[in-house]
Amino acid sequence: MKAITLDTFGNPDVMQLGEVPTPHVRPTDLLVRVHAAGVNRADLTHRTGGYGRPDFGDSPIIGLEIAGEVIATGADVVGYRIGDRVMGVVGGGAYAEIARIDYRMAMPIPALLDYVHAAAIPEVFVTAHEAMLHLGRLKSGDSVLIHAAAGGVGSAAVQLAYATGATVYATTEGSKSARVEHLGADVAIDYKQEDFAEVIASKTEGRGVDVIIDFIGAPYFSRNIASLANGGRLIQVGILGGGGEVSVQLEHILYRHLQIIGTVMKSRSQPEKHAMIRRFREHWLERFEGGGSLEPVVDSTFALARAADAHRRMESSENVGKIILTMGD
Repeated sequence: MKAITLDTFGNPDVMQLGEVPTPHVRPTDLLVRVHAAGVNRADLTHRTGGYGRPDFGDSPIIGLEIAGEVIATGADVVGYRIGDRVMGVVGGGAYAEIARIDYRMAMPIPALLDYVHAAAIPEVFVTAHEAMLHLGRLKSGDSVLIHAAAGGVGSAAVQLAYATGATVYATTEGSKSARVEHLGADVAIDYKQEDFAEVIASKTEGRGVDVIIDFIGAPYFSRNIASLANGGRLIQVGILGGGGEVSVQLEHILYRHLQIIGTVMKSRSQPEKHAMIRRFREHWLERFEGGGSLEPVVDSTFALARAADAHRRMESSENVGKIILTMGD
């Protein structure tokens, strides 16, 4: 089968299309003919060697998110059969014509969705649900600040927050504000022109927000703490702007009853990942059916052979929503 291979770490051009063996099917696996694969920030980390080895996870082949058709099932699989359309999160191996997926990490594709839009759902919407609703405990009537709201997880979080009945504040570039507002943001904050902490203080009359979903890291940390209401939860999902050390007055944590929670799907155990998929599926999957309130946001598509261009698109940070690889020409 054709797949993207990495002989070394580096810039996007280290990814090459080549022939590799088809993965064997284990007892709990579905073997899937991949029609579309989502591109994620974690793929860029994989490509540049950020995980320290080429086979971090279940496969040396890059990629975490697929949509396609089941062509074989393992002996212990329950609920799926050959011919089913499925989408889900894999432990590597998505940038390929055929991939295997633990059936507990798979979900049926809603009937009216094509494979491209299905591939834009699993990683970002599951991550957004886990961070904002499961860990952040966002509920109707709460307020949330979502950073990088035009990105994959950010755009999913905006939709889920709106559907939950929360007041949504979102940071993005000014050119993307209208799109973010269309997805459900009440207030779009141009992070290049405005200080989000000042906007939150003004809009909430100094109260702050109940939940913050942050992908940026150290540059935003102190302002995130200042923007939380008493009892607020900061959920750290990424460190695109840099990690390292941050400082905080412990009195703020103590007397304002704040919580700081980190979450990364890739490093969780398999049982934890299964639970994440189950929680999202039970709560939201039917909302992607015809007439539902949720929509996978696709920025652009690239043929598998153009994976390098897809990565360059993500590195430019110009995308609104997901970048998808397709297996056709």
